[in-house]
Amino acid sequence: RAWQEGLIQPRIPLERTGMTVAVVGAGPSGLAAADQLNQMGHKVTVFERADRIGGLLMYGIPNMKLEKETVDRRVNMLREEGIEFVTNADIGKNVDASELQANFDALCLCLGSTKPRDLPVPGRELKGVHFAMEFLTANQKRLLMTKEGTLESKWEKDNWITAAGKDVIVIGGGDTGTDCIGTSMRHRCKSVTNFELMPQPPMERAPNNPWPQWPRVFGVDYGHAEVQAVYGKDPRVYSVMTKEFIGDEEGNVKALVTQDVEVTPQGPKAIEGSEKEWPCDLCVLSMGFLSPESYIVDELALDVDQRNNIHAVYGDFRTSVEGVFAGGDCRRGQSLVVWAINEGRGMAESCNEYLVKKKADETVSAQSTGAFANLSSISPNI
Repeated sequence: RAWQEGLIQPRIPLERTGMTVAVVGAGPSGLAAADQLNQMGHKVTVFERADRIGGLLMYGIPNMKLEKETVDRRVNMLREEGIEFVTNADIGKNVDASELQANFDALCLCLGSTKPRDLPVPGRELKGVHFAMEFLTANQKRLLMTKEGTLESKWEKDNWITAAGKDVIVIGGGDTGTDCIGTSMRHRCKSVTNFELMPQPPMERAPNNPWPQWPRVFGVDYGHAEVQAVYGKDPRVYSVMTKEFIGDEEGNVKALVTQDVEVTPQGPKAIEGSEKEWPCDLCVLSMGFLSPESYIVDELALDVDQRNNIHAVYGDFRTSVEGVFAGGDCRRGQSLVVWAINEGRGMAESCNEYLVKKKADETVSAQSTGAFANLSSISPNI
């Protein structure tokens, strides 16, 4: 309503510091950092490898949870406030990271955690087996294109992943898995099943899960409720692992084989004789993300932690390289949007401290150089 009544207006900084910052990644962390740094008076340029700004807000979270007009509205305001956005800029591939280091006073990395966890079982290479973000991103891109740009176009033929009329299996739970279920339902899939490796959570908190820990209890998200309403049953199957994908003569997945598991202190253990074959025309792998992709990390020679996330202490956000900061999922690992925003803002504070000191040092250096130059121009009085 505040937007409708014109109460939210651009906040254009009154003064500029003369310092420049490159923010790599235009997801929630990058946008939060860019907003804060811009308000502090620095000139901010955001580089995004996709063709639209927003990161997971644009191409990850489906429209039924976040309308893209909402994202565009905020991005347009940030642009009015003085932030520059550069799309199709994949730093470390088509743009050298060293170029950014040379042309900007500081570099803020908000790369996300985009390397997906794979499922290395026989048949993984079959057509119709996709990572969750491949499925969700293709769907969002299709929805954002014009009618003329999608119908009977080469993009749709080569890149569009449809669940229409198919037996869909989503492997892995969480918010991303639920979004894949909800998207499949909107495609009017024939059926949708969701495999989870762990047992079904209890209906109430277990004694070893006290407050303030996150409650590990059984819940029903929107995707599960929609399947229940249409097909009359919850789509989730617990304590099961995928052993093999089965293909047809043309290399398309047509089924997969699972095996029941039991949880032991050593981890999940397969139960002999519990194999089952499931019809499957489309399988979506939603098993989480491991780390940021390594090419920009390698080019900048950044230190990483034991999980291959960029090493930077929370609250400081400085990496092992001078003038380079990291925040969001690329630093803490896959997490929530609110944490990404929190880290983006914190990183901006730390980066601002660095820039203020850098400018002060440069001013002192310039003054000293000028003073020596004046002294050298004075002729000795003989």
